[in-house]
Amino acid sequence: MNVLVVGSGGREHALCWRLRASGHAVTAAPGNPGMAEVADCVDVSASDTDGLTALALERRVELVVIGPEAPLVAGLADRMRRHGLAVFGPSAAAARLEGSKLYAKQFFQRHAIRTAEFAECASTAEVDAALAELGGRVVVKADGLAAGKGVVVCATGEEARAAAREMLEGNRFGAAGRKVVVERRLVGRELSLLALCDGSRCALLPPVEDHKAIFDGDRGPNTGGMGTVSPVGWVDEALLERVRREIFDRTLAGLAAESIDYRGVLYAGLMVEEDGTPWILEYNVRFGDPEIQPLVARLDVDLGAWLLGAARGAMPSGRLEPSLGAAVCVVLAAHGYPGDVRTGDPIRGIDQVPRGVQVFHAGTVRVAGELVTAGGRVLGVTAGADTVAAARALAYRAAETIHFDGMQFRRDIGAREANER
Repeated sequence: MNVLVVGSGGREHALCWRLRASGHAVTAAPGNPGMAEVADCVDVSASDTDGLTALALERRVELVVIGPEAPLVAGLADRMRRHGLAVFGPSAAAARLEGSKLYAKQFFQRHAIRTAEFAECASTAEVDAALAELGGRVVVKADGLAAGKGVVVCATGEEARAAAREMLEGNRFGAAGRKVVVERRLVGRELSLLALCDGSRCALLPPVEDHKAIFDGDRGPNTGGMGTVSPVGWVDEALLERVRREIFDRTLAGLAAESIDYRGVLYAGLMVEEDGTPWILEYNVRFGDPEIQPLVARLDVDLGAWLLGAARGAMPSGRLEPSLGAAVCVVLAAHGYPGDVRTGDPIRGIDQVPRGVQVFHAGTVRVAGELVTAGGRVLGVTAGADTVAAARALAYRAAETIHFDGMQFRRDIGAREANER
């Protein structure tokens, strides 16, 4: 089938690669240099609603897959559906689950979905009142979209005040930070769990563990993700069933009760307590980057059939079972990330990576024919194998063949998982 993938990052490259491997013809808008190897890239911005709709109609695409969150929040899926297009991606109303942290927390409360106690704050005085109630160990979140950087985990009240002040008064995230959510900090192990949804049913993808901090040992500031591993050994079928029943199913039922038909992916950021109790931290309404990379490496299925089924409200029966035992994604980041990023550094060595490794482009462009860095997270080096240890070895061997000035990456992605196994 003819598929249009909207976006230009590592997530979209991974989707294009899996769709093309399943035999589909893929158009990407606007795409990136890596996506150009598996898709026909057309220079239409992900924010150009009219241009994207016209492109989909002109090419008679049978499925549109919207990658980034901003076009979803802006209503791209609604516009395309009005033109009769099958779209994998939620409506603007449904996308508020990611577009507003406050809306999401209130939704969780309305539908008895387990989440941390929180307060809505629009001033530093309200932050002080929230801290008096919740204590200093809190998480401060910008209400709106902040490119994955609007969450600060705080150990003290002073850290929380400083983070909130930077958002509310320092205008760090613009309109997205005019309100903040201050919530009680949960303790446990974080888990990323994604589910494809067709409005009435969800199909869980294999669990993924992300590594958010910039440095080895989970030190330093949080990033959008420095690497991922799948499977996650401490997650068993009983926990997956509990998350599906208590979080995903209640979410779909709550959306339906509010007359919202959710067709797309729900990406749950979870905290699992020592006793196995899962709590919802937040939802994303699109595939995670780099969470999707090990998933497409492990899932040798016709992903297009599943996404089309979700878009039409009737996914295939059965489960999404992985064909590979494990996969690891190591993110290669630019100089300065996650702060002020330097771009324009030439990238060498991608053509030397070992067989069986996929290098997904997240922040690259070509300038005068030369591949250079163009973002904070530049590449996602992804390898699959029978075991986590073997996948790690292959991914790091590939990472060592690539070079650009200022390149930084963690050397412990998946190490805990490999050791525990």
